[in-house]
Amino acid sequence: MQLVFEQIRAGGDRNFGYLLGDRDARTAVLIDPSYSPEAFVARAEEQGLTVSHIINTHGHEDHVNGNVTAVALTGAAIAAHPACPSCPGVSISDGDELTIGSLRLQFMYVPGHAADHVTVFETTHRLLITGDLIFVGKVGGTRTDEDARTEWLSLQRVLATCPDDATVWPGHDYGARPSSTIALERETNPFLRCTDVEAFLQLKREWPEYKRRWGLR
Repeated sequence: MQLVFEQIRAGGDRNFGYLLGDRDARTAVLIDPSYSPEAFVARAEEQGLTVSHIINTHGHEDHVNGNVTAVALTGAAIAAHPACPSCPGVSISDGDELTIGSLRLQFMYVPGHAADHVTVFETTHRLLITGDLIFVGKVGGTRTDEDARTEWLSLQRVLATCPDDATVWPGHDYGARPSSTIALERETNPFLRCTDVEAFLQLKREWPEYKRRWGLR
């Protein structure tokens, strides 16, 4: 198995999407191709890869708006949580796995930012595609305290489940770097450093002032 993994700038609000595949098996998936699906498909074709699935981490418009074009260009199936508005042909629930050549992708259901959110974990190379759950130095936005409490529980599951050396690949370029690791986020991400959910909620409320104070984007 020869890994193909590319982080691609999709456009929009600094969106990231991903090409993930097995060169030996000549097969790949696209993850959240959104604003520029043609560029994602072109990268797969240039490397002789057939796209089998379009994976959506969640159903917000800025992550699914490239689906129609991506499917038209590849004939691939949409894979997402069953509640995702992209109407997935392949439903992904908590604990499900998808095999791409010799790659094994594991999915975790992580609601909070979105009710249909999943993460994608490639087990051999420990690649964690987090969508809008974890950014570099931040976490996904939530509309209510109830959603924030749900997100807190999702974050604790990820921290308890994923190894520290797993690399973190977010859905937007919102941080100081385009990627990170679980260990680094555990140590430096202010939201993941919160000792309990109440501290997490308080930081959410104070986040605009916190960003201003520390010069964050």
